Amino acid sequence: MSLLMGFAFLALAPNAPAASETGQERPAYTAPRAADGHPDLNGIWQALNEAHYDLATHMARAAMAFREGPVRPVPADGVLALGAVGAVPGGFGVIEGGEIPYKPAALAKQKENRENWLDRDPEIKCYLPGVPRATYMPYPFQIFQSHNSFFIAYTYAGAVRDIYLEDPGPPPIDSWMGQSVGHWEGETFVVEVTGQNDQTWFDRSGNFHSEELRVVERYTRTGPDHLLYEATIEDPKIFERPWKISMPLYRRIESSAQLMEFKCVEFVEEMMYGEFRKTPLSR
Repeated sequence: MSLLMGFAFLALAPNAPAASETGQERPAYTAPRAADGHPDLNGIWQALNEAHYDLATHMARAAMAFREGPVRPVPADGVLALGAVGAVPGGFGVIEGGEIPYKPAALAKQKENRENWLDRDPEIKCYLPGVPRATYMPYPFQIFQSHNSFFIAYTYAGAVRDIYLEDPGPPPIDSWMGQSVGHWEGETFVVEVTGQNDQTWFDRSGNFHSEELRVVERYTRTGPDHLLYEATIEDPKIFERPWKISMPLYRRIESSAQLMEFKCVEFVEEMMYGEFRKTPLSR
């Protein structure tokens, strides 16, 4: 194998197990303990990938939404003026197996969602992002863990999750962030999320679900400043079978690290309700 090919292999296989000089795998990481004796997950964490654009592997493209052009499709009218700011960077994807197993009718709906991204993506309207999307949006979130509680606060839209450590029974109603119930399996904190409404998406590419969505998350410390995040997604109404995403999360280690307020509802009022002004603003 040439030196160049070796570098390429390493770049495409970042999760390969580390080995010592003797060829043996390094021992598994042992996380520091929290007050409850379990691995300490406290901290401000952030995903560093392109999954919030598209969970699947994708090439860079000029925009999220297009319209017919004289020769080839061009960016939709609403994003044309953004230029490179409205473009999509390429990403390797986070779906195990590479594809979301949509049922045929649901796949057609996903493609329709993508073509109408500007009008349909709930992120644009500052709706709460749901699970798992809240985890890999391009904003940090903070885990608060104690001996008898587990709480996650997100930057985007001021979203929060209070994770029950004892099962309270079925969710009383469907909601944007659903009901989360967690327990420990060895070194991993496992959270089952049910009771989400059908209004959230998984990314900006129109990937969606129904009210029958069930998400099982797994949080595992893999290093001093790293978490492995895994989410298994089930929705028999939309998907042929369960499927899974996984990605590393990184701790924000700067001394000034803290969650800043980004309650964006007021930022979209003009977009959503400006047409009802007595004299609407020009667009």
